[in-house]
Order: sequence, then structure tokens, then C-alpha cells
Amino acid sequence: MNEYFNQHQDDMLDLLEQLVNIDSGSYDKDGVNLIGDKMETLYQELGLQIQKHKQKDFGNHLSIHSMKCKGKSPSILIIAHMDTVFEKGTAAKRPFRIKNNRAYGPGVIDMKASLVSVYYTMKALKKYNSKAFHEVEILLTSDEEAGSISSRKLIEEKAVGKKFALVMEPARKNGAIVSARRGKGHYTLEVIGKAAHSGIEPERGRSAIEELAHKIIQLYEITDEEAGIHVNVGLIEGGSSVNTISDHATAEIDVRFRNKEQAKVIEKQIEEISATTEVDGTKVLIDGEINRPPMEKTEKTERLLKIIKRVGNELQINIMDTETGGGSDASFPAALGIPTVDGLGPVGGNAHREDEYLELESFIPRTLLLAQVIEKLAIKIINKKEKSIS
Repeated sequence: MNEYFNQHQDDMLDLLEQLVNIDSGSYDKDGVNLIGDKMETLYQELGLQIQKHKQKDFGNHLSIHSMKCKGKSPSILIIAHMDTVFEKGTAAKRPFRIKNNRAYGPGVIDMKASLVSVYYTMKALKKYNSKAFHEVEILLTSDEEAGSISSRKLIEEKAVGKKFALVMEPARKNGAIVSARRGKGHYTLEVIGKAAHSGIEPERGRSAIEELAHKIIQLYEITDEEAGIHVNVGLIEGGSSVNTISDHATAEIDVRFRNKEQAKVIEKQIEEISATTEVDGTKVLIDGEINRPPMEKTEKTERLLKIIKRVGNELQINIMDTETGGGSDASFPAALGIPTVDGLGPVGGNAHREDEYLELESFIPRTLLLAQVIEKLAIKIINKKEKSIS
């Protein structure tokens, strides 16, 4: 297949350029649907069945699999997202370009290069390994960068019964794939106080900002870096003027953690902090939740990693794996007990920035890696099915 991908390198780059030059921010429904329509057409040409999951506020999600899978679910789930973090008009300002063996442009590595890799992997499998081709289901989502608000339920539904989940976030800058991700929570803490003139009658006021300051310190005390727990108050707002005791203040809180047990403890700690006040006469309200479970490294994950690393060795690619604090859709199948590995996209860096890039030298090797990993997993699945029949 290496020769096949090398022969189609220019085609892959052409498709990547087309995708990068379409704005597809999470809240740009029309733009995301343009990407979806493009991918739908391409996959239809491969004879695959596409189900469009229409959404009200976001672009449509696409689930894609072989038409031969009637009544049977494919065993390998590939998850990729079509949305980016960039606002409409970004592609026109800084379109796709290549410089010094790197490709640049909005979403080039996160994750439009992966969309191309998955598509050409399926093209190659159809030509060289039809059995593996029929074992794959692809899920293209439209709102990962917005927190998978509308896609989480669909991802979980599609993960049920799968033997493996491969998630196409980009590989790290050093080429490492992702074997564990921290869980994530988002909370809004609101303090209600009482306004008063700070010079004439400060004693009549109850400062919401003062109470919020106490709460921020208490929240940061939850952090335990060694245990993989981190709390960050990233946004604060409050007050109306410098000479007024503030009657209102809010804080936006980001929580990261390593395992499910920690999530329960953190939730309880935040509730306890919010249940009391240091400034008499103030009131604290808390809203939010843990919105991404952790992707924990399990024995099943380790076995999947061994297969991937073995394929990497055969291709002379040194595959390392790592844990990251960032969230992704990999958390959802992993939380259901499905062996899941992330970061299987090409190598790049600076995601979400103006200088986001794809290492062009990684484009073909990482696409070949994905294709051969799927082949190995398919052999494992098919052999097991045949044994159960006999």
C-alpha cells in the first residue's frame, strides 16, 4: 500500500487544500456541512453507505460503513471531526500553503489532514483488503471543538459492540500517539452580594468580589498535580464601578482529572465549597458538570498499543505513547470499556493557532500506519469470528 499512497500523494494534498480552504468553525453550520457534503460524495464513490444525522445548531454528523453490514455492526470504529476553532473568513485570510515541507492553514492538522488520511486509507483497503474494508465504521462529527454537545450520544451509540476505537486527533509534535486523556469538567460559580457606596456607607454592602476571592483560593486547593488533578479559574467577572461594593461576581472553572474516582471526589469538593460563605450576607450558586470522562489506560488499551507499535516497527516508525490533559472524543468509547487509542492522525503542531502546521513527511507514513493497523485488527477480529463459528 505504500506505493499506492505515494502515487496518490498529490491527490491527497489537493483534497487537503480543498478542505482547509473551507471555513468550518463549530458554529459555522453551513461551512461544516460543506465539508460533510464533500466527504459524503467521496465515500459514496467507494460504495459505502452514509447516514446523515441532522442537527439543529451544528453541522450534520455522518456515519459511514459498508453496505454489506446489514444487520451486523463493523468491529472497528474510526472517529474524526470536521469542525475547527476558527471563525468564518479565516480561510480567505490565510489559505492553505506549503513552506519548508510543512503545510499551513486553519485546521490543517486539527484535523483536516486526518479526514484525508482516513478517506485514502479506505480507498486503499477497498483495493487491497476488502475484508478489512468491511470491518470499519467511520463517524465524522461536527462539534468536537465545542465540546461534542450534540455528538456525544451518537458516539456512545456507535461505540457499543465495537472491538476497537481509533481516534484521529493529530499525533503529538514528537510523533507520539495518545493512550490516556484526562477527564474534564466545566463549572460556573456565581456570587450574589449587596451593593453600597464604598466611600459613604461601605458597612451596608456585602462584597460578591471578596467572597469570590475566597472561593477561588479554595478551588485552587483542590489541585493535586501528582495525582493528575488540576483546577483552573480561567475567567472572572464582577462589580459595576470602582467605588461600589460589588453585588455580583462570577467565575468560570475548568477541572481536569485522571480517573473516574477522582471525578466523584472533585464534584463533592466543589459542592462543599459552594455550600458555605466567608462573607456574611452573600450567596453562592454553582452550575456545571463533568462533561468528558477520562480516557484511562487499561490492559485492553495496552494490548491495542502493542499491535500499533508492532506495525510501527514493521514500517520503521518508532511509536511512543503519552498521556495528555486535553480532551477529545476518545474519552467516550474508552469510558464504555472499548479499547481506544487516539492521536492516530499525521504529525503536526500549534493546533488552534495561526501557525498551525502539518509535517508533510508524516502524511504518507501515518496514513500507511493507520491502514496496516486496521488490517491487523481486522485479521484478529475475523479469525475470532471464524473460530466461534467452527
